[in-house]
Amino acid sequence: MKANTYYESFKLKEPTFYMEAALDHFNERIRVDLYRGSVRDTIEKTEELARHYQYTKLIIKARGEHVQQFLHAGYTMEAIVDGYFQGSHMLFMVKYSDQNRRNSNYWSQGEHIVASVRNSTPKEKNVPIDYSSRKATVADAKQLAALYGTVFQIYPTPLNEASYVAQTMQEGTIYRVYEKDGVIVSAASAEIDVLQKNAELTNCATLEEDRQYGLMKELLKQLECDLQDESIYCAYTIARSLSYGMNAAFWKLGYQYRGRLVNNCYIFDKLEDMNVWVKDISKA
Repeated sequence: MKANTYYESFKLKEPTFYMEAALDHFNERIRVDLYRGSVRDTIEKTEELARHYQYTKLIIKARGEHVQQFLHAGYTMEAIVDGYFQGSHMLFMVKYSDQNRRNSNYWSQGEHIVASVRNSTPKEKNVPIDYSSRKATVADAKQLAALYGTVFQIYPTPLNEASYVAQTMQEGTIYRVYEKDGVIVSAASAEIDVLQKNAELTNCATLEEDRQYGLMKELLKQLECDLQDESIYCAYTIARSLSYGMNAAFWKLGYQYRGRLVNNCYIFDKLEDMNVWVKDISKA
């Protein structure tokens, strides 16, 4: 498989197992999103690919009944997403080939932020009337790419490219935006897994001068309604552990903290830990 700048998704069918995974070249990791059949053979293939590409982190989205097999193979659990597999829990089982990748330099700071978020008192904010929200279309791809390129110096996917944004829309990702004077100033999306009936709320960005009005919280609420319309009730997000604002936004919306992925991906200028927040929106 030819490497590209970011990642390659692939499906692999062997006599004893089947897997769907991503070779994440940019973040130097392999991620197995789905597997069936022999857990042992799935692990062996995952580790073979990680060695070949010299990746330092391996992630397998595991089912609860297989945890013992992953622990026996040297994996550890970093987070849980309740209801991910059509109502059954998913566990992020991980393994590292490099000690520096395993050790977080910001763990205690992340712990402090989670504690502060949980102890905070939500304050209601009213969005000014000169902001309007709507569902984005492919015609917005160029503006969305410009927004993401402005907010994120480095991001684990090429959201600063209009063609990539348009591609994600065509593959089923829903984007919601806020505009002011015809310019998109805030955006968030829901990446839907139609087969497993879950959605990741992600790609959250607001221009710095527009962050005091609670725009993101409103966009996330709108995306939850979109998911309910599709009968999808497992909503989760993977948020930067060092971002008080994003963690607070999900906490205020009733999401539960379910773990932290260590040195998971490059954002801004470094590898960052990512917090996992989960919500059953059938109870919203």
